Amino acid sequence: MTRIEAGESAVPKRKRAIEAGLAIGLVLLIAVGAVVASTVSRNTEAQAAAPTPAAELKLGYFANVTHAPALVGLDKGFFAEELGGTRLSTQVFNAGPAAIEALNAGAVDAAYLGPNPAINSFVKSHGESISIIAGAAAGGAQLVVRPEINSAADLKGKTLATPQLGGTQDVALRAWLAGQGYKTNVDGSGDVAINPTDNAQTLKLFQDGKLDGAWLPEPWASRLVLQAGAKVLVDEKDLWDGSLSGKPGEFPTTILIVNKKFAAEHPDTVKALLKGHAKSVDWLNTAPADDKANEINAALQESAGAALPADVIDRSLQNIVFTVDPLAGTYPKLLKDGVEAGTTKQADINGIFDLRALNEVTGKSISAAGLGQD
Repeated sequence: MTRIEAGESAVPKRKRAIEAGLAIGLVLLIAVGAVVASTVSRNTEAQAAAPTPAAELKLGYFANVTHAPALVGLDKGFFAEELGGTRLSTQVFNAGPAAIEALNAGAVDAAYLGPNPAINSFVKSHGESISIIAGAAAGGAQLVVRPEINSAADLKGKTLATPQLGGTQDVALRAWLAGQGYKTNVDGSGDVAINPTDNAQTLKLFQDGKLDGAWLPEPWASRLVLQAGAKVLVDEKDLWDGSLSGKPGEFPTTILIVNKKFAAEHPDTVKALLKGHAKSVDWLNTAPADDKANEINAALQESAGAALPADVIDRSLQNIVFTVDPLAGTYPKLLKDGVEAGTTKQADINGIFDLRALNEVTGKSISAAGLGQD
């Protein structure tokens, strides 16, 4: 029996009970709907953020023999074959700092360059800009000078060139000169003047008697020796005893880097690039000498508009080791040299390497030497 209080009827009581039940049900429906909507939203966001192959890969490199893995990979189609539907576009640079600027600006996604510009970019960005994902070439850099210069003592007051301020050869020259007791400054002043100069212009200036020497990568060191009468004062391979890398005479000249954001968004594209890169390095290490020289020359003709004389390319190739190993153990010294040269700030470079994809596609166990992932 329903109890009726004074002034109240049974009907309003039942009505309020029904309304309360409906309200509770509506709240539950809204809550369930919110959960469903949230789940759908998260799934949609996850799908939107899922890594996908890039529509385009923009690759930078130099028209140097030390960049032969890039030259061969492009000319023989190794990159295009592995990239599949990803369009490949390229840009040629003269030196690493310019390539880094392009990468930071989004003009290229990956690049072949020397280790010191890569270190500098990593340091300046607090580790956010680039990852080193493979080696490409070791060796192939020399200080070549006028015939009358016979020792470091003869360099005081002389003018030398490097490809670009802060580039790998620029840092190597400044570090070596410091070891000889000379002071150099980034503005070109000092006991020995250093003028960062485009490689082709360096050859012309040396021929015209306006430069006393230059620390250069191949083929430019060989061109000054064979075409301009220079002689080798320092072969950089003699400065590396192997204690840092386990490979005497080898030092990183060319590496492959990638923009970190691009790599995170398109890991499959990075793997495809590395597969093409590994194919190119393998080809360079197995092809007959004549085939290798002819192929590199054809690629140089395509990218730089001119092939090299046979003696220049032969001498260049004798000085270079092509390898996917970036020789990570040498990087603390490279950083130290850059700091002492005044082109890099002291910093922790742990994390600069990400060799996981390289080791996956090659089946190797190349070490990051504690400076990243391998």
